[in-house]
Amino acid sequence: MEKQKKQQFETEVIHHGYDSSIYQGSLAPPIFQTSTFSFQTAQQGEKRFAGEEEGYIYSRLGNPTVKMLEDRIAALENGDAGLAFGSGMAAVSAVLIALSKSHDHILCSQGIYGCTFGLLQLMKEKYEISHSFSTMQTEDEIRKAIRPETTCIYIETPINPTMAIIDLEMVSSIAKEHNIKVVVDNTFCSPYLQKPLNIGCDIVIHSATKYIGGHGDVIAGLIVGNKETMKEIAMTTLKDIGGVMSPFDAWLLIRGLKTLHVRMDRHCDNAMYMFEQLKSHPVVEKVFYPGDKDSSTYPIVEKQMKSGGGLISFTVKGGKEEAQKVLNELKLIKIAVSLGDAETLIQHPATMTHAVVPKENRDQMGITESLLRLSVGLEGKEDIWSDLKQALDAINS
Repeated sequence: MEKQKKQQFETEVIHHGYDSSIYQGSLAPPIFQTSTFSFQTAQQGEKRFAGEEEGYIYSRLGNPTVKMLEDRIAALENGDAGLAFGSGMAAVSAVLIALSKSHDHILCSQGIYGCTFGLLQLMKEKYEISHSFSTMQTEDEIRKAIRPETTCIYIETPINPTMAIIDLEMVSSIAKEHNIKVVVDNTFCSPYLQKPLNIGCDIVIHSATKYIGGHGDVIAGLIVGNKETMKEIAMTTLKDIGGVMSPFDAWLLIRGLKTLHVRMDRHCDNAMYMFEQLKSHPVVEKVFYPGDKDSSTYPIVEKQMKSGGGLISFTVKGGKEEAQKVLNELKLIKIAVSLGDAETLIQHPATMTHAVVPKENRDQMGITESLLRLSVGLEGKEDIWSDLKQALDAINS
């Protein structure tokens, strides 16, 4: 197939890498729901296993539907190549294991997803791969945190669930001085709002379960980077550990991607409205939102994000009891630990997504007992706020 000319994001997300004329005019890409592929001759099989001929062998090693998704996410992130995984954590673990070995060190942002924290603890206990955390707010802080054995800098921005922002350009510039790869979990933004590879980072990770899928019906992970690194990961931690994506899940994500830009605009508009309302509610103490123009990190947001995104965190007066009361009073908004769905979702990080993180570490990350994380959905914004307001009002009743 002739290489396509680079088009606008809104066009690439719908059309990149698919020629319907090859597949009998089918508007929707076909699902290659097969575990293995047959060879015309024994010699052809030998050549494919030897890497002397391109072609498919076995769906754990590659599948046409999955490849279509990998090519599309690579184009959207402006990377050379992409890889698909059976879950976001399969993608995270494949990358971190591929980039480290015994006695290496991973430098992380001060605040990461609970399961990523658990993985790092496992790698420390079983394989003596150490890790440490940094707020990464200044060049001096980053330089002091880097060790001779540091092989990877792992970042979330915005950070889950505190919404803290890290200057990716600053971090990647320092990392290049030390020949350290920078890995960014871009789940909260999607490639529509933020493109870390454009800023000098090396690998982007997505829990595609979230905004990329967008409908709460698939578990998946994606990564994007340069061809050499992606090939290394494909032939080691993806192939041999085996956290691969099914063809049907890849098809669901291709379908979900087609509306990513439309959905993200609505998520962002609704989230900004929620932010403005939450700021003035009497039981809300603090609101954390990347789109807050009064925040000290807003200049970084303007530089590296298209808008503030669809996630908000806020604290309520009191503690765990008051926070849980808010959740229990909700009627429209669902208590659930995912994000990026059409439905508005809310959760209590200290007892849910980050419960695995020891309290001392949670306190350092800013994950208090009164903190709630809101994934603003696609419903009417007045309806979302009406439900949230009555739940907040119940604290004082």
